Amino acid sequence: MKEINKIDNISILAIETSCDETSVAVVCNGKKVLSNIVSSQIETHKQFGGVVPEIASRQHIEVVIQIVEEALEEAKMTLDEIDAICVTQGPGLIGSLLVGVNVAKTLSYTLDKPLIAAHHIAGHIYASNIDNNITYPSLALVVSGGHTELVYIKSELDFEIIGSTHDDAVGEAYDKVARQLKLDYPGGPKVDKLAKLGEDKYKFPRAMIDSDDYNFSFSGMKSAVINFVHNANQRGEAIVPEDLACSFQTAVVEVLITKTKKAIKNLGIKQLILAGGVAGNSELRQQILNLEQELNIEVLIPQMAYCSDNAAMMGAVGYFYYKNKLFTNPLTLNAKSTLDLEEILK
Repeated sequence: MKEINKIDNISILAIETSCDETSVAVVCNGKKVLSNIVSSQIETHKQFGGVVPEIASRQHIEVVIQIVEEALEEAKMTLDEIDAICVTQGPGLIGSLLVGVNVAKTLSYTLDKPLIAAHHIAGHIYASNIDNNITYPSLALVVSGGHTELVYIKSELDFEIIGSTHDDAVGEAYDKVARQLKLDYPGGPKVDKLAKLGEDKYKFPRAMIDSDDYNFSFSGMKSAVINFVHNANQRGEAIVPEDLACSFQTAVVEVLITKTKKAIKNLGIKQLILAGGVAGNSELRQQILNLEQELNIEVLIPQMAYCSDNAAMMGAVGYFYYKNKLFTNPLTLNAKSTLDLEEILK
């Protein structure tokens, strides 16, 4: 085992199986992505309109060893050359998480390599560090299918959630609106694409946009869209899908940007990170980038390959776990469907 006190040339094999992507990557020093293999299950779950947990975990089992082998081959490395194993411990679908965790535990124990149990959202945040440098303190807007949070990053791996959704996550709202538009799963990117062709003609509520806190609520907005479609159908009125998508997306992005700007100004933030699967949304990316000049801050957004679930982001954050000697016992590690982001250093 490499001397843990040395943090140069650290190659981490990272495993991510929190939902419906089986991904394995080899990342050196949290920066150099030597491989990042992602096996998607979209085609399987599309027929159900969303992820079926039991099917997801079974498909992880079928392909995970092959993906490990492919990642090592692409990185031109052997298991003996790997310095540590990093795996997503949570949050996520428990059956899916267990597949990756058990593979990581086995590799760590049999190879006598340090084991890192990393937080999925921390991975999304540190995805921006692959091509950039996170400075402290900074602020992260985390937007995904299961999360909508404003996270204050005090220092390395030291997080404070200052705002979160009271109900639906923004990605969840996108998927439900996509169903109203009869778009295939995953609906978010399709709503985004459709919105570019439309105009903001339908006005939907912006819940909590004027509240003093940094919290969000998207359930009412989602319900307003559903009710609007239902009522129009009842009256036999035609709906322009492009305009509906545009109006919904405009409302969502306005809420996200308003709350983020408020936090930046109040906290005196100089660096903003956009993180999570919804960070791939074109309108949100552009609006976030506009804040760079408007507020005189630095904006970090991962490249598209590192926005959705992937193991490279886990390898990126895993390096900082390694630096801080945050290792776990392979004999006792268990997956957790919920995991506190604020407890990493405690």
